[in-house]
Amino acid sequence: NSERAKQEASQSFEKLYQVLEEKKSAAIRAIETSKNIRLEKLQTQVEEYQGLLENNGLVGYAQEVLKETDPSCFVQTAKQLHVRIQKATESLKSFRPAAETTFEDFVVDTAKQEDILGDLSFHSNGLEIPEINEEQSRMYNKALISWECPGKTDSADIYVLEYHKLNKEEESVTWQKTEVCGKSKVLSDLDDDSSYAFRVRGYKGSICSPWSREVIMHTPPAPVFSFLFDDKCGYNNEHLQLNPRRTSVESRAGFPLLLGAERLQVGCYTTLDYIIGDTGIAKGKHFWAFNVEAYSYLVKVGVVPSNKIQKLFHNTHDVTSPRYEQDSGHDSGSEDAAFDSSQPCTLVTLGMKKFFIPATPAAPKDPASRILPLPSCLGICLDCDRGRVGFYDAGCMKCLYECEVDCSGLMYPAFALMGGAAVHLEEAVTAKYREYHDDI
Repeated sequence: NSERAKQEASQSFEKLYQVLEEKKSAAIRAIETSKNIRLEKLQTQVEEYQGLLENNGLVGYAQEVLKETDPSCFVQTAKQLHVRIQKATESLKSFRPAAETTFEDFVVDTAKQEDILGDLSFHSNGLEIPEINEEQSRMYNKALISWECPGKTDSADIYVLEYHKLNKEEESVTWQKTEVCGKSKVLSDLDDDSSYAFRVRGYKGSICSPWSREVIMHTPPAPVFSFLFDDKCGYNNEHLQLNPRRTSVESRAGFPLLLGAERLQVGCYTTLDYIIGDTGIAKGKHFWAFNVEAYSYLVKVGVVPSNKIQKLFHNTHDVTSPRYEQDSGHDSGSEDAAFDSSQPCTLVTLGMKKFFIPATPAAPKDPASRILPLPSCLGICLDCDRGRVGFYDAGCMKCLYECEVDCSGLMYPAFALMGGAAVHLEEAVTAKYREYHDDI
């Protein structure tokens, strides 16, 4: 078996030698052919100029001058000869060879092939092909790419992760390479609003596995904006509960809802509990992302200007009229549009695993067409310079809804919860408070 393996390896390299020999012979033939063609052109040019010199009689006249033995006559004749030579050589100032004399266009560039041959190694069926885990991978200012092997044992000693930006204008693809000891890698310096392809393979000594399936992921439309939930400004700690790191907020339908049930028969409705981010945005374009728990009954997300924060929290309590009930997003029509226009902030409604497009003149009139499946991760892009806010499926960076927003004041991320609900900020959003290490 070892002898057979040696023979097969030798045959593989012999094929490479044969290809190289064919390429070498073709290059030598091309250079030789070009040389002969150029020599013919130059020889024709030499003969042409030689004939011009002979017809001009300048060579014969110069030879006669050299035969002159009288010094005074020679000096006088030589001066005339010099003038004739000057006139004859003026035409040579614009002289150009009839053919290119260098062979720079025949330089063989083997840098790419040398890199490929440097990566030449044994493929082994014994090494499992890794698979990139798209659910655990994230793309923000930095990309966290994670992968796993389908088998129970990790047979590779090291992994090589390659990636490149998808660009239709580029004729050839240049993969960027990085070696990883574990099964995840954080990549920096990625462009905003771009698509990247990733692939990974495992190595054990000189043996490597085939490449994994290429996975395409998208970066956000703007740099990630970092913040935490604000536990001071308007925060209702009776209805909402923050985790110690202020990266998650939960609204529990417990005793407050039961106590409020006595008032339902007189028309008082359960209200939304608002919470905002602890950092505002004054200018530029920014993006943040979060997860909404699947069990959440009703959640509103968006932005609020600083000059309307007080009004926002004032409107959440002491509401006694059913007409003033916070819009749940489940109804449609002119009432929704009128209510949305009176809101102090720009919000969209989420709930019961659905994303509700607000009822606007441009939106479809059919309520069913305004209901989309709730993405596992939702993103918000605020462009203060253009006065626009967009709501994205952060998994594929697809814009679900975009509208105008007044950015005259400092803008804050805003969230509202009703009933049983929870919102968790993405790791990249809270990264300014905790370093975004390779081992996350």
